Amino acid sequence: MSLLLETIRVANRTFYHLAYHQMRIEKTLQKLFSGRVTISLSETLTIPHYLDNNVYKCRVVYDTQIRAVQFLPYALRPVRSLQIVEVPPDFDYSCKWANRTAIDQLKQKITTDDILIVRNGKITDTSYANVALWDGYQWFTPQQPLLEGTKRAQLLAAGILSEADIGVKELRDFKCIKLLNAMMEFSEAPVVEIAKIV
Repeated sequence: MSLLLETIRVANRTFYHLAYHQMRIEKTLQKLFSGRVTISLSETLTIPHYLDNNVYKCRVVYDTQIRAVQFLPYALRPVRSLQIVEVPPDFDYSCKWANRTAIDQLKQKITTDDILIVRNGKITDTSYANVALWDGYQWFTPQQPLLEGTKRAQLLAAGILSEADIGVKELRDFKCIKLLNAMMEFSEAPVVEIAKIV
């Protein structure tokens, strides 16, 4: 079995939204190991003394136990254009695998900054982020993403996002699309105009 991955934002020497990462790990362990394995992030992770107040990516690799923890400097990745890529109905990325070959292969031969994945005619995610779409009044996120992200879960719980079934044809009903993941605050996340989706 491939190793799993959890990516946690660290800023000002603080782990962000650790409870949401813990919930996803527990859900993953339940799915893959029938709950026979437990991992506690709060009991395992500590911030190294050498980290300053900048933003870092805490990369946790695990399976039945934590195998590696890295703290890497983080820089926001600019995304201004997306290319629609369709995947088969049985394409599954419901667990956050450390091996991203299946996702990376989708990005071959694109001319845009990233991809917008479509399954069964419905918008799901980009290669590294969930998405939120703005209709001029409120933010919507696809009801069935490939991977249920921790930032998406947090924003849904806060009432900032609402779930919706969004088909490719409905894209024209929105003004822009915002990328969401645990490393980015909602206010700083990249925004792509609908006209920049090809």
